[in-house]
Amino acid sequence: MGRLAPPWDRLLLDARLATLRDDLGAYGAIEDGALAWKDGLIAFAGPARELPGEPAALAARVESAGHRWITPGLVDCHTHLVFGGDRAQEFERRLQGASYEQIAREGGGILSSVRATRAADEQALLAASLPRARALLADGVTTLEIKSGYGLDFETERRMLRVARRVGETLGITVRTTCLAAHALPPEFAGRPDDYIAATIEWLPRLQQEGLVDAVDAFCEGIGFTPAQTRRLFEAATALGLPVKLHADQLSDLGGAALVAGFSGLSADHIEWTGEDAVRAMAAAGTVAVLLPGAFHVLRETKLPPIDALRANAVPMAVATDLNPGTAPLQSLRLAMSLACTHFRLTPEEALRGATHHGALALGLHDRGRLVPGQRADFVQWRIGHPAELAYWLGGELVHAVHVAGRRVQ
Repeated sequence: MGRLAPPWDRLLLDARLATLRDDLGAYGAIEDGALAWKDGLIAFAGPARELPGEPAALAARVESAGHRWITPGLVDCHTHLVFGGDRAQEFERRLQGASYEQIAREGGGILSSVRATRAADEQALLAASLPRARALLADGVTTLEIKSGYGLDFETERRMLRVARRVGETLGITVRTTCLAAHALPPEFAGRPDDYIAATIEWLPRLQQEGLVDAVDAFCEGIGFTPAQTRRLFEAATALGLPVKLHADQLSDLGGAALVAGFSGLSADHIEWTGEDAVRAMAAAGTVAVLLPGAFHVLRETKLPPIDALRANAVPMAVATDLNPGTAPLQSLRLAMSLACTHFRLTPEEALRGATHHGALALGLHDRGRLVPGQRADFVQWRIGHPAELAYWLGGELVHAVHVAGRRVQ
């Protein structure tokens, strides 16, 4: 991408840039850097000595970054942020020995959140969801995916997706919406999963026409939906031109990762039980592996995702919070990065790439995630001495400023 010609809107000097460019070594780091933007896009990101003139003549406003590290804005590519109620009591039960599957089969789990979400109107859902989104923004997130899936009927799914759109509008960040109606079987369809899949397929064109859905997801699992049912849904989504992604191989290997790769899916998420053949299929299809260490941590799982196979096959690895009321009540993408390092043995640099560039790819977004001219000017200034600290610190307020398309939002 070429530089945007000056005059620029703004220029930051005395910056330390983690550009995540592949040709600049670790983190794509530039120690004595400058960052400029124009019309919401990065105009310059490089060594200050390469500026094409005197700073004062290049931009309407020139400032010092105070030698702070600047990274691309974080991208949380897998959340269930809009929901009613909470499931703190289920957390207690799991600590006492009950399994996730046992709780689900007893009518808890996802269906517990369905009951609470159906009972909440749009304004109540927005009021409950905004603090969670603000927590992510305060932690550096500038792009966010939000799934439906706690309605399991047309009106509530639609309400969730409308709230997701309103979250983005209210906070001035990008929100990508994913229809996850195939999350669980609602009580009114008990014993009729094929009929429910048929119903969700009927909802998709209506939701698409209202501009409420950017992608389609499903929970392909023994306590969710079969590969055959998932395939039917994906065929319908593809016919509408909607990209697909999948909760795949979290609790068992039903071939979910290979299935979504067969549809050139954006991502296969969780993938603890995914085999090497499926990893190769993901590599061939360009399907991103979304790692969700928060759920792994909360559920005290022991089966690790196939990290070595993903590396060997150059499959991009994204990292996301999976923020949800049951298995990942996690409101910090930085903490998810740290958990990915601790549990999955990612390097801090892999975790940062996973929460920026690779997270963007998992949403089908190619205009953000690196500090490169022509990309969106989504970036974060941090109070850190080295980029590894973003995965090192467990909590704390490290953000100095968050910019979205060049506009400060935090």
